[in-house]
Amino acid sequence: MKDFIIPQFPPGDERDMGTPARNGAPVSLTIDGFEVVVPEGTSVMRAAFEAGIEVPKLCASDNMEAFGSCRLCVVEIEGRRGTPASCTTPVTEGMIVHTQSAKVRKIRKGVMELYVSDHPLDCLTCAANGDCELQDAAGKVGLRDVRYTPGDNHFDPKGIGARSQSEARLREGPGNPQFIPKDDSNPYFTYDPSKCIVCSRCVRACEEVQGTFALTIEGRGFDSRVSAGAAADNFLTSDCVSCGACVQACPTATLQEKSVAELGTPTRSVITTCAYCGVGCSFKAEMNGDTLVRMVPWKNGKANRGHSCVKGRFAYGYAAHKDRILSPMIRDTIDEPWREVSWDEALSFAATRMKGIQQKHGRRSVGVITSSRCTNEETYLVQKLTRAVFGNNNTDTCARVCHSPTGYGLGKTFGTSAGTQDFDSVEHTDVVLIIGANPTDGHPVFASRLKKRLRAGAKLIVVDPRRTDIVRSAHVEAQYHLPLRPGTNVAVVSAMAHVIVTEGLMDEAYIRDRCDWDEFQHYAEFISDPRHAPEATEALTGVPASDLRAAARLFATGGNGAIYYGLGVTEHSQGSTTVMSIANLAMLTGNIGRPGVGVNPLRGQNNVQGACDMGSFPHELPGYRHVKLPDVRAIFEKAWGVEIDSEPGLRIPNMLDAAVEGTFRGLYCQGEDILQSDPDTHHVAAGLKAMECVIVHDLFLNETANYAHVFLPGSSFLEKDGTFTNAERRINRVRKVMQPRNGYEDWEVTQMLANAMGAGWHYTHPAQIMDEIASTTPSFAGVTYELLEEKGSVQWPCNEAAPEGTPLMHVDGFMSGKGHFMITEYVATDERTGPRFPLLLTTGRILSQYNVGAQTRRTENTVWHDQDVLEIHPHDAEVRGINDGDWVRLASRAGETTLMVQLTDRVAPGVVYTTFHHPATQANVVTTDFSDWATNCPEYKVTAVQVSPSNGPSDWQERYNEQAERSRRILSAAE
Repeated sequence: MKDFIIPQFPPGDERDMGTPARNGAPVSLTIDGFEVVVPEGTSVMRAAFEAGIEVPKLCASDNMEAFGSCRLCVVEIEGRRGTPASCTTPVTEGMIVHTQSAKVRKIRKGVMELYVSDHPLDCLTCAANGDCELQDAAGKVGLRDVRYTPGDNHFDPKGIGARSQSEARLREGPGNPQFIPKDDSNPYFTYDPSKCIVCSRCVRACEEVQGTFALTIEGRGFDSRVSAGAAADNFLTSDCVSCGACVQACPTATLQEKSVAELGTPTRSVITTCAYCGVGCSFKAEMNGDTLVRMVPWKNGKANRGHSCVKGRFAYGYAAHKDRILSPMIRDTIDEPWREVSWDEALSFAATRMKGIQQKHGRRSVGVITSSRCTNEETYLVQKLTRAVFGNNNTDTCARVCHSPTGYGLGKTFGTSAGTQDFDSVEHTDVVLIIGANPTDGHPVFASRLKKRLRAGAKLIVVDPRRTDIVRSAHVEAQYHLPLRPGTNVAVVSAMAHVIVTEGLMDEAYIRDRCDWDEFQHYAEFISDPRHAPEATEALTGVPASDLRAAARLFATGGNGAIYYGLGVTEHSQGSTTVMSIANLAMLTGNIGRPGVGVNPLRGQNNVQGACDMGSFPHELPGYRHVKLPDVRAIFEKAWGVEIDSEPGLRIPNMLDAAVEGTFRGLYCQGEDILQSDPDTHHVAAGLKAMECVIVHDLFLNETANYAHVFLPGSSFLEKDGTFTNAERRINRVRKVMQPRNGYEDWEVTQMLANAMGAGWHYTHPAQIMDEIASTTPSFAGVTYELLEEKGSVQWPCNEAAPEGTPLMHVDGFMSGKGHFMITEYVATDERTGPRFPLLLTTGRILSQYNVGAQTRRTENTVWHDQDVLEIHPHDAEVRGINDGDWVRLASRAGETTLMVQLTDRVAPGVVYTTFHHPATQANVVTTDFSDWATNCPEYKVTAVQVSPSNGPSDWQERYNEQAERSRRILSAAE
């Protein structure tokens, strides 16, 4: 199996060197009279490129192994017969290569002539004109004429001997059985077989880069062509995941973005960072003027290494969607329609209301919610707004709602609240443990790199109630899938630790050197208790003891062991305990502090890590420092010129409770939709309705805006400068691609609101905000925009001790000095099944949609997922009289909703699963207010429910939709 290899370039160099870089002893050779020294194993083609000599190529690309099919890259080598392909020929010591001899030039011209003889000559009107490698290669080899008369070909639809399709359209003919019409089934790109040169780059990209294996070459010889799946499949119905790797690899217009065909070839580009998941992919936003033509993954992006997924690559159209609100709006009560007003009037209205609330109810009666989708700089200003202007610590964030147990658990065990590795580390792992994460859907670009490593021989253990795609897919299969009962994570991880300790499989030398030995002995005594044995926990967890024991042994003895986890770990009543259990497991086996190991939380949104770093929690200032500490407050009081409240503020559920009680009356919510994303929708709605002033700052009138009094239009990631921090602690630049359609970047809006309340802030660029962050936050002390421009990105800690950042944490010792083993007692959740609610509901995401769907629902991604569906095991469906595709009622103690059902054995009997992307479903109306004991992170993943047949939307859904429709009325100018 050939696999994707990371290309290595000098900073900023984007040349395609034809074949991957190699590491090895130096080899000297001569190419066209130039002496070249390259590592052993390097291809002649790449060596030539290193010497500045470009060898023509069509089938070669440096992110895939050499293939040698196009024969355009042939060279002569002294002492060898024939003309070998330079891409498949490795260098040898003393080799003398000629890339431009008369013989080579003649062969290349002949090969190119054959390609062009079966290719339409519509170059001037082709969507790839100016961006076509076939066109470029024809020029490089000096092809000026085609001697062959049209015979059998794939491009002439009429079969009349036309040399172009435009000519064929003007004449009648008998037809051409070899011609296949263009496939435009995919919403984002087309497949035109008539322009295919069968170089196989798309097929290899699908295999080696993406790892989906959706494409193949069918037929032989002249009949060869690219096929997406079975005979009846097209690019939409096949296994293609629309990552764009095939489109990017295609050297012609065979696979072409529809946006390029419509808007023309881009003329400029800006490097920026994707605003979807926590992978943090770097992209080139390619433009015509101020119009975005396409997003192309940047090959020098250190998080994605030139790869992408369907969301980042194609789903950016929401920024120009008709639903977007571009003018500020206000209303006195939530029953009234919205009135469009000027920015000054909206900000004055908001400031007056917030001041009035504080005068009447006290300074702690208002607060803010920051967004994991906004930049570090914007988030920093929002938490500064509540602390320095409102005078309290009432700040919370969706980052707490998903990953606050990560901060607590890793802080207690390792001394820092973040993952330990960079994504490159997965290239060195031997055993991967995935628990509570679905990387193929939630973090697809990282999943492609993970699958590459698995295809190379790494072993995989998956702990998940549901059989996700990573358990079994093309050329990848987990050695062990442990389908635990939802809510029993701690019991499963503790049972693995029990096996490791009682069988003596722990790394004692590592523990003695790097961890607190006394704490370990106490932990070992605890975990060795027979109640933690797999046989004792099997009835509780549903995981066979034999499988669990074997998985534990594999992780302990299989070499470098890396743990990747997600919201299926944190969003539980014992989320923090599970994180500490995972950290214990890593320390037990010595899997911290080097490449290929580590504890790696996969963050759900683009800036979850950054939102936490920036002090969005009510008890912590930026850098995870408690607000009660006088020396910490003094740093910010000096920088901000105000006194900071020493009392921790309110979390979101506490804000809502206080609102119902009448003591919390005003909220500024930036880039967050708590009515759809937070648990127990009825409780959230009641809290919002009780407030006197809700300010929503967003792109669209989201569900939370149904209860808002002020709407401040936001700017998309394409319209702002700033930084995001991804799941590997990588700080990436976000660069303004176009001017904000609403007139202001989000940080400017927050500053204007603060100044309307009397703050007197004077930032003129986000770089100044980052300078303030660096001056007050030790882990960011060395971060500047200048450094980010020079390095592309850095990983915190970035300070005097690590001026270029820290790819791997805890290399020489833990941040806390010694690693701390924590006692992790399993405590069952209070959410229990019973006769009324006998099933357990767990929730998650799907590849094509993102979070509450505000962005992706306003793109063509809805072609794959236009509604939430409930997955149920066939046995559970049969006993309830439910058939595939039926409408069902999903009810819990908290509420009920209706949605369509899908029968599948992905879930075990007794477990059902759904997504939460569509407000028509409002899946969180059934989730409860149970939460993690340490952080209040909601228990989304365990809800006792009942499923029964239904005829359609529930009464509550119909009432909700009616209220939402009334709330979104906007007065016209005439009114």
